[in-house]
Amino acid sequence: MPAGSRHAPSDDESRIADVIRPVVTAAGMELESVRVTAAGRRRLLRVVVDSDRGVSLDDAAVVSRNLSAALDSVAVMGDFPYTLEVSSPGVDRPLTDVRHWRRAVGRLVRVPVADSGAVAGRVLSADADGVTLDVEGARRRFAYGLLGAGAVQVEFGYPQAELGATGDGH
Repeated sequence: MPAGSRHAPSDDESRIADVIRPVVTAAGMELESVRVTAAGRRRLLRVVVDSDRGVSLDDAAVVSRNLSAALDSVAVMGDFPYTLEVSSPGVDRPLTDVRHWRRAVGRLVRVPVADSGAVAGRVLSADADGVTLDVEGARRRFAYGLLGAGAVQVEFGYPQAELGATGDGH
C-alpha cells in the first residue's frame, strides 16, 4: 500500500496481494494497491498496478487475465464470486514515493515543502535523494524529507515548449 493512502489493507487484502504480486512483477509492473469491497452478493477486487512506462489498456487486459488465473488456482478469494478490476493510478494519486516522483517527470505538480508552504513547478528529475523542480524558470532541488504529498496538476492544452515557433502550433 503506498504511503499516504487512506485505506489500511485487511488480512484478506494482504493475502491476495501475496498471491498476485508475483504475477504483476512478472508483467514488469509494480503492485500499488489491492482493495476488496462488498458489491451485493459478489465482491469487487480492485487492483492498481503501475510501471515506469505506464499501463496501457492492453497491459491491463493481459495482467487481468493472468491475475484471474492465479486467483482461481488458489482459494484466496474464498467461495464468493468476485469481479476483478485492474487499473493504473489516477492523476489524483499523491506523489509520496520515489517511483511516483520519477514517473511524474515532465508534469506540473504542487507540493507542500517544510518551512516554505506549497510550491508549484514542473518535475525535471527525481532520484533516490530528492526531486528537482522548475519553479517559475528556476531549478530548485528538494530532499524528499522536506516534501509532503505532491499532487499532479491537470493541464489543459500544451506546454509552451511543445507549440510551434509562432505559438499557435504551426
